[in-house]
Amino acid sequence: MENTAMKTLLERIRLGDTPEGFARIAGKEEIPLDVLTSEFAAGRVAVPSNAGHAALRMRGVGRCCSTKVNVNIGVSSVSSDFEKEKEKARLAHKLGADTIMDLSVGKNAEPFRRFLLDEFDWPVGTVPVYQTAGRIPEIENASFEDFLEDIESQARQGVDFMTIHAGFKRAHLEWALDRAMGIVSRGGAFLATWMLKRREENPLNARFDELLDLLHRHDITISIGDALRPGSLLDASDRAQFAELEEIAGLTKRAHARGVQVMVEGPGHIPLHEIEMNMKKQQELCGGAPFYVLGPVVCDTAAGYDHITAAIGATFAAYHGASLLCYVTPKEHLGLPDLEDVRQGLIAFKIAALSADISLGKPYALRRQKAMAEARRNFKWEEQFALCLDPERAREYYQGSFTDASMAGEDFCSMCGPDFCPMAKLKKARTP
Repeated sequence: MENTAMKTLLERIRLGDTPEGFARIAGKEEIPLDVLTSEFAAGRVAVPSNAGHAALRMRGVGRCCSTKVNVNIGVSSVSSDFEKEKEKARLAHKLGADTIMDLSVGKNAEPFRRFLLDEFDWPVGTVPVYQTAGRIPEIENASFEDFLEDIESQARQGVDFMTIHAGFKRAHLEWALDRAMGIVSRGGAFLATWMLKRREENPLNARFDELLDLLHRHDITISIGDALRPGSLLDASDRAQFAELEEIAGLTKRAHARGVQVMVEGPGHIPLHEIEMNMKKQQELCGGAPFYVLGPVVCDTAAGYDHITAAIGATFAAYHGASLLCYVTPKEHLGLPDLEDVRQGLIAFKIAALSADISLGKPYALRRQKAMAEARRNFKWEEQFALCLDPERAREYYQGSFTDASMAGEDFCSMCGPDFCPMAKLKKARTP
């Protein structure tokens, strides 16, 4: 794959403070430079990076990189507050989210996107059809040029990657609408409405080459959306899902040939025993293009706890082939998440990503586990907190567990106390 992103890759990633022959992306990992560039050229690593996003600090998404976690934030037309959404974004950035997707709708959508691009250094993604639907509520009245206009306006703003549901075809409608849950993707529902009302092919598919020309001009990474992701375990791995995936595979090849970076979006609600098959199928069909998955959610009856059901699925997905995990919060299926929901969802997914990377033997993840073992054995509490995925919460729980605050910092915690801590007893026994 050749494009201007390939040319600027070595110019913009951090090289100065890494060992010779290595590259560092986002400070987390050191990747052999020849591996990174060859995987990037083959389309197996994406580095979403619009040159117009001045604050951007590049992140690599692919199997040779650490598993990344995305958060969805955005103003709602019903119940969200502009300042509260800003607060959620700041918390997600502080807790180490790797990318953010702005799913805003309504009158504050554009200023909120501007805020994300100006204030933060992470790649920002969008779903441009939301903007089109906001401008043209009767979506069937939108032309291909209307869709393209909104994609280009966001590209000019500096958006780094965009979810575009180009793999969803008119031929898939019958299978999708016959499901237990039908179509649960917002973008998918807009395009299904467009096709049903106009009795025409999805314009984002029919005129895909024109779309690629625009994306190439602005160095936008296309995240080919899964409009037909299953919204119920009853619909998992069905004909609609895999027909769309096969079409996405063809679009991925065309995008790479045009020099456009690609990520492929995936399911959805998938039972645990089908996750490995789903990951391998995508990798095979799409030539190893980075797989960006929502969950997968492995149980349909845990509303209020779907950050747990989805993190279980995400761990399996990352181990078997996914590169970017889209978080799910406790409010999934129920409502707009609040600040604590964002925290719970993001940390659950960072646990999933790190757990998969440990199992895959990724050096940065193993170093972190070794450092924690040493800090715990030597009762270095501040080092332990710093190594945690949520240092503030760890410190809060530790200090809040003592009735006598003066005990904090000693060689024990409140669970065992000074007389029953096994590590403290052995440390004392071995001291001459």
